[in-house]
Amino acid sequence: MIRIPANSLLFFSILFLLSVCNIQAQNAVVTVNQDKQIDRLLSLKKEINSTESNYKIQIYNGNRSGAEEARLEFEKSFSDWSTKIKYETPNYKIWIGNFKTRLEADRALLKVKKKFGSAFIFKPKKEREKS
Repeated sequence: MIRIPANSLLFFSILFLLSVCNIQAQNAVVTVNQDKQIDRLLSLKKEINSTESNYKIQIYNGNRSGAEEARLEFEKSFSDWSTKIKYETPNYKIWIGNFKTRLEADRALLKVKKKFGSAFIFKPKKEREKS
Protein backbone atom coordinates (compact mmCIF):
# COMPACT_ATOMS: atom_id res chain seq x y z
CA MET A 1 0.00 0.00 0.00
CA ILE A 2 1.23 3.51 -0.87
CA ARG A 3 1.25 6.07 1.89
CA ILE A 4 0.56 9.70 0.85
CA PRO A 5 1.51 12.45 3.33
CA ALA A 6 -1.46 14.32 4.85
CA ASN A 7 -0.27 17.72 3.46
CA SER A 8 -0.18 16.39 -0.10
CA LEU A 9 -3.59 14.77 0.28
CA LEU A 10 -5.09 18.04 1.54
CA PHE A 11 -3.47 20.03 -1.29
CA PHE A 12 -4.73 17.70 -4.02
CA SER A 13 -8.22 17.59 -2.47
CA ILE A 14 -8.51 21.40 -2.52
CA LEU A 15 -7.13 21.53 -6.05
CA PHE A 16 -9.68 18.94 -7.18
CA LEU A 17 -12.59 20.79 -5.54
CA LEU A 18 -11.59 24.11 -7.13
CA SER A 19 -11.32 22.58 -10.58
CA VAL A 20 -14.68 20.83 -10.29
CA CYS A 21 -16.67 23.74 -8.81
CA ASN A 22 -18.31 26.05 -11.27
CA ILE A 23 -17.74 29.56 -9.93
CA GLN A 24 -19.93 32.21 -11.52
CA ALA A 25 -19.99 35.96 -11.15
CA GLN A 26 -23.23 37.77 -10.71
CA ASN A 27 -24.56 39.64 -13.70
CA ALA A 28 -26.30 42.94 -13.08
CA VAL A 29 -27.54 45.97 -14.95
CA VAL A 30 -26.90 49.43 -13.53
CA THR A 31 -29.29 52.19 -14.47
CA VAL A 32 -28.18 55.78 -13.83
CA ASN A 33 -30.91 58.35 -13.50
CA GLN A 34 -29.55 61.86 -13.84
CA ASP A 35 -31.01 65.23 -14.53
CA LYS A 36 -30.90 66.28 -18.20
CA GLN A 37 -29.27 69.57 -17.15
CA ILE A 38 -26.05 67.79 -16.14
CA ASP A 39 -24.99 67.32 -19.76
CA ARG A 40 -25.70 70.99 -20.42
CA LEU A 41 -23.68 72.02 -17.35
CA LEU A 42 -20.75 69.87 -18.44
CA SER A 43 -20.79 71.51 -21.87
CA LEU A 44 -20.82 74.96 -20.29
CA LYS A 45 -17.94 74.02 -18.00
CA LYS A 46 -15.87 72.81 -20.97
CA GLU A 47 -16.59 76.03 -22.82
CA ILE A 48 -15.61 78.17 -19.85
CA ASN A 49 -12.40 76.21 -19.31
CA SER A 50 -11.38 76.65 -22.93
CA THR A 51 -11.86 80.43 -22.88
CA GLU A 52 -10.86 81.12 -19.29
CA SER A 53 -7.49 82.68 -18.73
CA ASN A 54 -5.21 80.38 -16.81
CA TYR A 55 -1.89 81.16 -15.18
CA LYS A 56 0.54 83.49 -16.94
CA ILE A 57 4.02 84.77 -16.24
CA GLN A 58 4.87 88.46 -16.36
CA ILE A 59 8.45 89.15 -17.40
CA TYR A 60 8.39 92.93 -17.87
CA ASN A 61 6.61 96.05 -16.62
CA GLY A 62 7.66 99.47 -17.87
CA ASN A 63 7.86 101.69 -20.94
CA ARG A 64 7.06 100.66 -24.49
CA SER A 65 10.59 100.46 -25.87
CA GLY A 66 11.68 98.34 -22.90
CA ALA A 67 8.68 96.06 -23.43
CA GLU A 68 9.50 95.54 -27.10
CA GLU A 69 13.13 94.85 -26.24
CA ALA A 70 12.17 92.35 -23.51
CA ARG A 71 9.74 90.63 -25.86
CA LEU A 72 12.40 90.20 -28.58
CA GLU A 73 14.93 88.93 -26.06
CA PHE A 74 12.40 86.45 -24.67
CA GLU A 75 11.42 85.15 -28.11
CA LYS A 76 15.09 84.56 -28.97
CA SER A 77 15.62 82.49 -25.83
CA PHE A 78 12.26 80.74 -25.46
CA SER A 79 10.16 79.58 -28.38
CA ASP A 80 7.88 77.29 -26.34
CA TRP A 81 5.54 80.00 -25.05
CA SER A 82 3.63 82.79 -26.72
CA THR A 83 4.10 86.42 -25.68
CA LYS A 84 1.59 89.20 -25.33
CA ILE A 85 2.10 92.93 -24.79
CA LYS A 86 -0.54 94.33 -22.46
CA TYR A 87 -0.98 98.06 -21.87
CA GLU A 88 -2.24 99.17 -18.50
CA THR A 89 -1.83 102.90 -18.02
CA PRO A 90 0.95 104.02 -17.78
CA ASN A 91 2.95 100.80 -18.26
CA TYR A 92 3.43 98.09 -20.82
CA LYS A 93 3.60 94.53 -19.58
CA ILE A 94 4.90 91.39 -21.24
CA TRP A 95 2.91 88.28 -20.40
CA ILE A 96 3.91 84.82 -21.51
CA GLY A 97 2.15 81.50 -21.80
CA ASN A 98 -1.28 80.28 -20.84
CA PHE A 99 -0.61 77.56 -18.29
CA LYS A 100 -3.53 75.36 -17.24
CA THR A 101 -2.11 74.47 -13.83
CA ARG A 102 -0.01 76.24 -11.24
CA LEU A 103 2.50 73.37 -11.39
CA GLU A 104 2.97 73.88 -15.15
CA ALA A 105 3.50 77.61 -14.58
CA ASP A 106 5.98 76.96 -11.73
CA ARG A 107 8.07 74.72 -13.97
CA ALA A 108 8.16 77.36 -16.69
CA LEU A 109 9.00 80.09 -14.17
CA LEU A 110 12.11 78.21 -13.05
CA LYS A 111 13.43 78.35 -16.62
CA VAL A 112 12.34 81.95 -17.29
CA LYS A 113 13.78 83.37 -14.05
CA LYS A 114 17.30 82.43 -15.19
CA LYS A 115 17.05 85.15 -17.83
CA PHE A 116 14.29 87.39 -16.42
CA GLY A 117 14.90 87.54 -12.66
CA SER A 118 11.85 89.67 -11.84
CA ALA A 119 9.39 87.31 -13.56
CA PHE A 120 6.41 86.11 -11.55
CA ILE A 121 3.26 84.00 -11.94
CA PHE A 122 -0.23 85.44 -11.78
CA LYS A 123 -3.76 84.62 -12.79
CA PRO A 124 -5.30 87.47 -14.82
CA LYS A 125 -8.68 88.78 -13.87
CA LYS A 126 -11.39 88.17 -16.44
CA GLU A 127 -12.15 91.21 -18.50
CA ARG A 128 -15.78 92.17 -18.42
CA GLU A 129 -17.53 92.58 -21.73
CA LYS A 130 -18.74 96.10 -22.43
CA SER A 131 -22.48 96.34 -22.98
